[in-house]
Amino acid sequence: MTGRKRFGIRGKIFTGYLVIILCLVVSIIAVNNQISSMQTERNYIINHDIEVHGLTNEIEKQVLDMENGQRGFIITGDESYLEPYSMAASDWKSNYNKLYDLISDNPSQQKRLQDIRDNINEWIQYTAEPSIQMKREGQDGDILSFFKKDTARSKGVEDIRNQFDTFRTTEKGFTKERADKLDNQNAVLKTSLYVLLFFVVLVSAAIAVFVSGSIVKTVKAVVRSISAMSSNGDVTQRINVKSRDEIRDLADATNSLLSVVESREWLQSSTNEVVERYQGTSTIKVLGEKFITGVAHFTKASAGAIYIREGEGGKASFMKKGAYAAPMNSAGRDSFKLGEGLIGQCAAEKRLMVIDHLPDDYQLIGTGLGDVHPRSLLIAPVMFENEVIAVLELASLEAFTQEHIDLVENTTKTFGLTIDSVIRRMEVVRLLKESQAITEELQAQSEELQTQSEELQMQSEELRMINEQLEQRSIEAEGKSAELQQAKVELEEKAKQLALSSRYKSEFLANMSHELRTPLNSILILSEMLAENSANGLSSEDEEFARVIHSSGQDLLNLINDILDLSKVEAGKLEMHFSEVNMSELPSQIERNFGHMADKKGLTFDVKKDSDVPDIFYTDEKRFQQIIKNLLSNAFKFTEEGSVSLHIVKDKAFHPQVGADHWLKLSVKDTGIGIPKDKHDLIFEAFQQGDGATVRKYGGTGLGLSICLEFVKLLGGQLELESEEGEGSTFTLYIPSLPNGLMHNAPILAMEESESEVAAAISDDAAPAKEVKATDDYTIQEQEDISVKEDESFFKGKTVLIVDDDHRNIFALKTALENEKMNVITAENGTQCLEMLGNENDVDLILMDIMMPVMDGYETMRRIRANERVANIPIIALTAKAMKSDREKCLEAGASDYISKPLKIEQLFSVMRVWIINK
Repeated sequence: MTGRKRFGIRGKIFTGYLVIILCLVVSIIAVNNQISSMQTERNYIINHDIEVHGLTNEIEKQVLDMENGQRGFIITGDESYLEPYSMAASDWKSNYNKLYDLISDNPSQQKRLQDIRDNINEWIQYTAEPSIQMKREGQDGDILSFFKKDTARSKGVEDIRNQFDTFRTTEKGFTKERADKLDNQNAVLKTSLYVLLFFVVLVSAAIAVFVSGSIVKTVKAVVRSISAMSSNGDVTQRINVKSRDEIRDLADATNSLLSVVESREWLQSSTNEVVERYQGTSTIKVLGEKFITGVAHFTKASAGAIYIREGEGGKASFMKKGAYAAPMNSAGRDSFKLGEGLIGQCAAEKRLMVIDHLPDDYQLIGTGLGDVHPRSLLIAPVMFENEVIAVLELASLEAFTQEHIDLVENTTKTFGLTIDSVIRRMEVVRLLKESQAITEELQAQSEELQTQSEELQMQSEELRMINEQLEQRSIEAEGKSAELQQAKVELEEKAKQLALSSRYKSEFLANMSHELRTPLNSILILSEMLAENSANGLSSEDEEFARVIHSSGQDLLNLINDILDLSKVEAGKLEMHFSEVNMSELPSQIERNFGHMADKKGLTFDVKKDSDVPDIFYTDEKRFQQIIKNLLSNAFKFTEEGSVSLHIVKDKAFHPQVGADHWLKLSVKDTGIGIPKDKHDLIFEAFQQGDGATVRKYGGTGLGLSICLEFVKLLGGQLELESEEGEGSTFTLYIPSLPNGLMHNAPILAMEESESEVAAAISDDAAPAKEVKATDDYTIQEQEDISVKEDESFFKGKTVLIVDDDHRNIFALKTALENEKMNVITAENGTQCLEMLGNENDVDLILMDIMMPVMDGYETMRRIRANERVANIPIIALTAKAMKSDREKCLEAGASDYISKPLKIEQLFSVMRVWIINK
């Protein structure tokens, strides 16, 4: 690897991603430029056309004010009627000049505007002023004859109106032309996006093919090699890889493993062949010859000898019983005792010796052409019952390898038992020959000895088979170990991918929550103001439209919350808060919440609680009530006639889990459409209902029952369904009372929360720090809201600074606050906010958005608190990205309170009132 630069897989993948990212950056820059151009055109249409129409209407209004004032004065003679006339007469020319400048790019429209100006001046000069002067001089009769004599002058204002209508119609045509041009640019942008997407896909596919092609080939070769090892296949093949990356390392490691396996196979097969050579041998001499010949053959020894012990104790000596390629001039030493020479020392120490670099005067190895000097010497003891029973000596022209040494050790392990067995058989034969003349009793004893010898032979065979089995199991275990290691690596990689996917999903849901809730905030505020403000001049039908828009926006908000709740449960990041639940108040709360729904649909609604149900129940109250409300809402939705009931009993038959005081059984029964048997499992899946017809007729997202089931599991309970199509349904909830929360052996444990987990958003942190929590009933919060409405002058004259980069939110909040007679100033980011605070000294309250460009809300609040002059101004943080820890972050940064979007006007006014009072 020194000749070429290493280009690893990580580098290849990083390079591929870098190319893709560069393509995406170029695409984003191109799209951004196009969007900026379209945004400029859009802003022109909005700002220019709205101002033109506004000034047109204002001039027309001022003309009408002059006409009304002139007529009122002529009829009554009261000088107060001339006040709007005089004010309009002095102001309309200023608006006319502004409008004339705005349409400087359109000479035809300027010409129409000049005609309107001439008509206005003519009406003022020849109609309005003369008639007013005659009225002041008391010439009432002259006034009547004045208008009868010249009726065209009395219709001057009507002509001006007609001219304004023509002017506005022409301007609307220009607006439509600009909008059509903007649509064409949008179509071009879409086409460009598709082309860029196709290009990025092609580049990504090419990079993926290149990188995967460099990996898959070697991985397949590794898999084939591992399969060969696990199935006793050919392990002599090696993997050749030309790349200089981790795949090369994998191939080298696999080749090393194959070498080890091949070496072990050779060792096992060689050991088996050596053992097979001397099987069935009946004499020590033949046994020694066969053993030394087999060992010398596989170790490539050039000479060797085997010495077997004779005698016991201090008289024991080792006699040569076999030789391989013995020197022609000498047969070597015939015998030795313990401690004599190296071979005697080896027997005494009971250890194997290998001696390399033998001296030149060492005994020569003879061949037909001459004698050669051996290079290496190996001496190995043969053990039986922890005693040296024989010694093996080998000489070689080459150094003995570790494989040769392992082979010698393997063969000598069982050879001792064979020597002892042969010696015993020889002893038996000798005894048989000596006992031919002995009695039948001695002959029987001889037969017994023969039987024992056979048993020993069988034991020897069994030991050999056991040894082979152990070796085979060792090989299989090593193969499985390699497979397990590979599987472990794959599982770790998949775990990393799943963790990365989960993080991406969480970030996506957090961003989508922010993007959806920001425009939804403006929709809810403005529609609520239109629906509830009867003094805005809207018709009853328009007010109904506003209420429908507000209701639809609220439904969309509930859907967003349901999806985030479901994702929170699926991610295992939902935290349970166990506390006391007052069961005595539960029936009345449910009746108040759903009684109006039953009356509206003409259904009988019954809530029954048995007397033995304890008043105090320990669970997560919020999730518990949400389960009941979802089940009851589902029952009312699918019931057209009949009844809906809720029955609460103390369950005595259900086996309580560890840590549960008791169990409750809550049954929600209805006489609705029912659910087919084959759909019982389907309805608990997310975004599923019984069938397509149900979805079309009753609507809904199919999330309610799915969320209910997940919440029930988290509370340690169970949810059962009994239903048949056309006969109604009964949902039965079994839930334990857990004073200490879920135990370690509960069905599902709540995992620790993560700050990056979007599922912790929305509901848990929606209320501000000093806000009273709202319920479906009339609460303290609503009473405070009523008191605020009664004191309409409370906010009058107060100054509020709105800091938000979204013009829709600024418009909605500004409109709502100005309706309360408040002074409103706005800033689009933190930098503008600080500049305005430097110029304004009487700001009573700041409404601060968090996610803004240039300078976000956190940094802005810190700088405000660091400025002693404005440090005491109350700041209410407003944000659409309501994460679990955002409240704490806002309070630490300097916020006085915290409200998540979409806002409720009453809630906002309540919090503002508290902080303005405490200022």
